Amino acid sequence: MRFEELPTPCYVVDEGLLEKNLKILNGVMERTGCKIVLAQKAFSMYTLYPLIGKYLSGTTASGLYEARLGYEAMGKENHVFAPAYREDEIDEIISICDHIIFNSFSQVEKFKDKVLKAGKKVGLRINPECSTQVGHAIYDPCSPGSRFGVTLEHFRPDLLEGVSGLHFHTLCQQNSDDLETTLNAVEEKFGPWLSQMEWINFGGGHHITREDYNIPLLEECIKRMQDKYGLEVYLEPGEAVALNAGYLVVSVLDTVKNGIDIAILDTSATCHMPDVLEMPYRPPLFGSGEPGEKPYTYRLGGQTCLAGDVIGDYSFDQPLKSGDRLVFGDMAIYTMVKNTTFNGMPLPAIAIQDKNGDCQVVREFGYQDFKMRLA
Repeated sequence: MRFEELPTPCYVVDEGLLEKNLKILNGVMERTGCKIVLAQKAFSMYTLYPLIGKYLSGTTASGLYEARLGYEAMGKENHVFAPAYREDEIDEIISICDHIIFNSFSQVEKFKDKVLKAGKKVGLRINPECSTQVGHAIYDPCSPGSRFGVTLEHFRPDLLEGVSGLHFHTLCQQNSDDLETTLNAVEEKFGPWLSQMEWINFGGGHHITREDYNIPLLEECIKRMQDKYGLEVYLEPGEAVALNAGYLVVSVLDTVKNGIDIAILDTSATCHMPDVLEMPYRPPLFGSGEPGEKPYTYRLGGQTCLAGDVIGDYSFDQPLKSGDRLVFGDMAIYTMVKNTTFNGMPLPAIAIQDKNGDCQVVREFGYQDFKMRLA
């Protein structure tokens, strides 16, 4: 199937672009000896896990279901972190995960013995209280009152027995200078205990595959922890794995006017690309320009009843008309994993584009996928 023959709306992941990202990440692993695992919260397209597993060390999860997916579909190292674990799930989590990372000493005390008895690794998430976020407080784990990680004030060295590693995650779409700043804070606050650990996990949020990312500085940070403390270093990026490797293909259903030209699409910001509203941000759209840059400017909106279901304002060389196809870029990450069927919106199909440009639809959704979530 050719790209122009795909049903709409449809997520498309470009296999070649995904592999390009994976080779960059694998290069960091080879040069430093660190391990990089896929954060499934950003990208969980398990059809491609065999390819990802060729380059990365495994997966990391935020709960039981993601952990099961990583265990079943990739079958390599499997890590998990959650703010708290359910007693009716912890046994299964321990059975399928290698590193179980806890958010508090009370959780460590509650479940540590089970983890160690199973021969698995116990980790503790720390909060270095070093915020490097600008403009995205919703994604800042170091914001005041954050529920993530143990701060120095509440750190209990007397309870570290059996804990083999520390984990921190403070970044979101950031460069390695922010990692260096965070690492300085980690050493300042928790340095006395790093030497008694076996491993450290730098978490995610590293935009390693972005063009302007400073990879040599990242590798310096990794080497610093290895050489100074003898630690095995883990990173768990999600976005960097599939950054700019996917598209959302949509169709124009109608055009209307209300002080501005408006195009109604067969997609939805709130349902199919929720980070557009949550971050917020304006996703790239191929063949378009900024408002007023090209002759015809339109506000692109979705089908739902939400008044704010607006993707953004874009300009075009020609007027839009019903049936026109549009292609949004960078639509692999935080789309499939976060989409909803609000208003009964159909979920987009999912396709893979191979290196020859051929497309294969690997999943389509229908009414039952909407109905099955209700009762």
